[in-house]
Amino acid sequence: MESELDAFVKEITGEILEETKAAYGAEAFERWKTRRFMGSMENPDGYAVIRGGCGDSMTVYLGFEGERVRRASFMTDGCGSSVACGSLAVEMAHGRTPDELLDITPDLIRERAGGLPSEDDHCADLAAAALHEALNRYMQSRVRRAR
Repeated sequence: MESELDAFVKEITGEILEETKAAYGAEAFERWKTRRFMGSMENPDGYAVIRGGCGDSMTVYLGFEGERVRRASFMTDGCGSSVACGSLAVEMAHGRTPDELLDITPDLIRERAGGLPSEDDHCADLAAAALHEALNRYMQSRVRRAR
């Protein structure tokens, strides 16, 4: 039997989820809930940790097979928008070449998110910067290995 406290918690949780969905939009909300591609990666070919002006950090890991990204994941200690933007950035990275990764911009991430609270727009900047820096480090390691 459900207690009054359990019923209250269930009601409040439902209200919070509905308000969050309304603030984020369906795609960003779903990424926040499911946290796709979130996790560290052993032996990445490139990775970077970036700290945003808001204090959030984002790590992006890239694994290449030939000239294409075959594995990508991220970690963040940030808010729901950071989770959504990191998830979208690394999802878009899958299957792309290094040149194509540069096409993943903050604006593209925001567009794919389908809505972020305006105060969280910078989370897309953070995700794109971490992705691009992971690519940069991968490219630098290729140059070092070629020497």
